[in-house]
Amino acid sequence: MAILVTGAAGFIGNHVSLALLQRGEQVVGIDNVNDYYDVTLKEARLARIAKDAPFELHRLNVADKEGLEKLVSERPDIEAVIHLAAQAGVRYSLIDPYAYITSNVMGQVVMLEACRKLPNLKHFVYASSSSVYGGNKVLPFSVDDRVDNPVSLYAATKKSDELIGHCYAHLYGIPQTGLRFFTVYGPWGRPDMAAFIFTKKILEGEPIAVFNHGKMQRDFTYIDDIVSGVLAALDRPPVVSDSGAPAKVYNLGNHRSEELGHFIATLEKALGKEAIKDYQPLQPGDVPATYADIEASQKDLGFEPKTSIEEGLQLFVDWYLSYYKKP
Repeated sequence: MAILVTGAAGFIGNHVSLALLQRGEQVVGIDNVNDYYDVTLKEARLARIAKDAPFELHRLNVADKEGLEKLVSERPDIEAVIHLAAQAGVRYSLIDPYAYITSNVMGQVVMLEACRKLPNLKHFVYASSSSVYGGNKVLPFSVDDRVDNPVSLYAATKKSDELIGHCYAHLYGIPQTGLRFFTVYGPWGRPDMAAFIFTKKILEGEPIAVFNHGKMQRDFTYIDDIVSGVLAALDRPPVVSDSGAPAKVYNLGNHRSEELGHFIATLEKALGKEAIKDYQPLQPGDVPATYADIEASQKDLGFEPKTSIEEGLQLFVDWYLSYYKKP
């Protein structure tokens, strides 16, 4: 089956593309390889999969209407789309809000318009985020919760994606599955995420910023578990639901909320070096805790995360030391 994967040079998209190739699928990748973070890391990720046929990469922005129209006209055999490309990061949305509207909102519409032109399309799977839960106070976060109170523009764009997806499912019958990812980490991860930032600073003897004075909890989810969830969702296109459209949204998390202090202590143990901690207040747009209720994902997708924070962080550190050739 030919599958279009956006964000193929990104953290999750790269792992998903590799997993699809390993199970015998054709992967048509899209990525504009922008400089939001280290381009050499993105190129190194691509090098992992470029040698694995059948894979082709199109260096396109997902908001490029003409580029996407041309691509789908040349590949009418595409049967599924996994849309993972996005402008990520909560804090960066305070700096460049326009990037989020262009990539996340316009990108979602452009991708769905492209899907309408694919005659064999069976399923559109896209990335949402745990950030949509915003100011929700009740833990764990359930897909049945109201998500009307975003605390960052990033979260607002991801909720917009869910609404746009539902609209296209209702109007055009395109089966849609949105996946709310919870703090994904692991080898080949993003340099703007905690595991990466902390590891780099601990090794270099620099202080790490510990926000909300350490009173933070996150549902850290290992990349292999996320990939398993994405593929499980891909293989199960939704039928018409109670909403009247073939559209579903699921949480993909570890179903366990880790104290930030435990996360740091586990990382210190894996690195064999203590962190210098700089305690700071909660940052604008951030939330104190996330915790995924995955009951629906377990029931409908057979999703069962298996990787503990201890195992996952050790695997991340092993990769980091190898990739950057640290002694």
